[in-house]
Amino acid sequence: MTDSLCAPLYIKMHGADNVAIVANDGGLPGLTRFPCGLELTERVPQGHKVALADIPAGGAITRYNVTIGYALDDIPSGSWINEFKLQMPAPPRLDRLPMATRQAPKMHPLDGYTFQGFRNPDGSVGTRNILAITTTVQCVSGVVEHAVKRIKSELLPRYPNVDDVVGLEHTYGCGVAIDAPDAAIPIRTLRNISRNPNLVGGTMIVSLGCEKLQPDRLLPATANGSDRGYDLVTLQDDAYVGFDSMIVSIMTTAERHLSQLDQRRRETCPASDLVVGVQCGGSDAFSGVTANPAIGYASDLLVRAGATVMFAETTEVRDGIDQLTARAASEEVALDLIRQMEWYDRYLARGEADRSANTTPGNKKGGLSNIVEKAMGSIVKSGSAPISGVVPPGERAVTKGLLYAATPASDFICGTLQLAAGINLHVFSTGRGTPYGLAEVPVIKVATRNDLARRWHDLMDLNAGRIATGETTIEEMGWELFRLMLDVASGRKTWAERWQLHNSLTLFNPGPVT
Repeated sequence: MTDSLCAPLYIKMHGADNVAIVANDGGLPGLTRFPCGLELTERVPQGHKVALADIPAGGAITRYNVTIGYALDDIPSGSWINEFKLQMPAPPRLDRLPMATRQAPKMHPLDGYTFQGFRNPDGSVGTRNILAITTTVQCVSGVVEHAVKRIKSELLPRYPNVDDVVGLEHTYGCGVAIDAPDAAIPIRTLRNISRNPNLVGGTMIVSLGCEKLQPDRLLPATANGSDRGYDLVTLQDDAYVGFDSMIVSIMTTAERHLSQLDQRRRETCPASDLVVGVQCGGSDAFSGVTANPAIGYASDLLVRAGATVMFAETTEVRDGIDQLTARAASEEVALDLIRQMEWYDRYLARGEADRSANTTPGNKKGGLSNIVEKAMGSIVKSGSAPISGVVPPGERAVTKGLLYAATPASDFICGTLQLAAGINLHVFSTGRGTPYGLAEVPVIKVATRNDLARRWHDLMDLNAGRIATGETTIEEMGWELFRLMLDVASGRKTWAERWQLHNSLTLFNPGPVT
């Protein structure tokens, strides 16, 4: 089948569904007749739902064999179903859920796959060799940005084995209730990002001096207090007279670290050393049809190889919590999942919001009517392996296998928290398109549709749209992604890296601002 999809085609996700999505580029006009005899009563855009049978007012609208809403009025067969024609169901209750009841399919070990990585003293492995400059407060961001530009232009060319220099700039550190209970989340997030495997460790900090988030609170000294483990530049120190003296101090400190990092070399590492974060943004109705199922298949391959995979985005899995607790490796993991959902429900309620606030205008334009439908397509990124652990916001993963990282769904906050959790590689699917990237880890971008892959040919690393057109299968695309991950982990640059596209760190701060 060709990209043009000349023949009218819809995609039905489950035999019990009473809706399907139009697959043709540009959608289909009214009176289009499908081979099965179904005729459209009106134009239906690509990715949007069409009723496969008459649905009475109040009747369930089913996709993925899940009720995604209830018809507000009678919907004749062949009609376009969008967000204006259905009422969203209530969220699933968090009691009486299945707890570790689903036996996972037998997953045979996948041996012999390796990549070329940087082995760290703590046993973790980096896929990049990056010097990070940690900051304690937003006040120093401009100074650090200036210093990083000069380091890259004047110093980095002398050290060819160092991939990059990044400033870990953020908007936290002062003007906040630093001792509030929830303040632990942004502090430990920044601490653990500083220890990300691609950054070798929190070796260099730039501080203002008067901020609430003091360096020794951000990166506490060792137990005996003899080694703080980092070099510190404090801009308010009397030694600095003038802006240039601050920059010179940062550059001098950075050069010592560049010299050390330049001695490092890639070595053969087993695929089990990969820690991969999976995420989606700018999602559409094809996300759960093409890209996310392929990512899920690749996730299973990684787990079989002994690697760690983290899926996330609390509001985008909340409506499938019963699927997750059933897949938990133990009752304790299931309870951890429920605790995170309960905490986030309360967090949203404090702001007089709920999960429905998640879905964007772009999601709806791409065919996703509400968060229930979006969640069903998001969860499939996790594949079919048992969920072996839960990583709270800002914490670092301590177990292997498939993990749930409890993060907001915001692309930027989710990516920041996955960095803190210890990922050394990121996979990001998109249907509407986004130039999202991270400076700290390589990001592999997966397009859900052929049209997006064609138009954004130098931004998308993989085109999963070929699944919808029958040119490849989910299994084949999953293997292609798995091999691409090994290549990228070994140094192959992604499009985001080639263009040096990256988003700023966005710390999740649910605590008060003073």
